[in-house]
Amino acid sequence: MQAAWLARGLDQAGGKLPLFDAEGRRVAEKTIRACIAAGWAEPWFSNPIKPDWLVCRLTEAGRAVASNALES
Repeated sequence: MQAAWLARGLDQAGGKLPLFDAEGRRVAEKTIRACIAAGWAEPWFSNPIKPDWLVCRLTEAGRAVASNALES
């Protein structure tokens, strides 16, 4: 799940990671926090309308993980 989420940021401006999955469900906070803890994603900015949402972007390490997942 983590690699798939990270891969969705590869073609986004600034490496922005999605808040919702392909079916429109919110990405689990556990997934987001695990990726941040691993150094694959980093918080980008606060959303003033939804302050509880973690808006993140890929780190260089996250780009490597996502790219490797696509190659496999």
